[in-house]
Amino acid sequence: MSLFRVLFAIIFPPLAVIDKGCGSVLIVFILTLAGWIPGVLAALIIINKNK
Repeated sequence: MSLFRVLFAIIFPPLAVIDKGCGSVLIVFILTLAGWIPGVLAALIIINKNK
């Protein structure tokens, strides 16, 4: 997990998971609309997940 990804996850969570697939971006975007903190947490979990 790089520093830039963590910063993107804090500032704009869907941008941090853009390379993880359309489903991840959509889930993080919906959670960000519902509340900023759930979107950030989901983005950090998806970024931290191993392939």
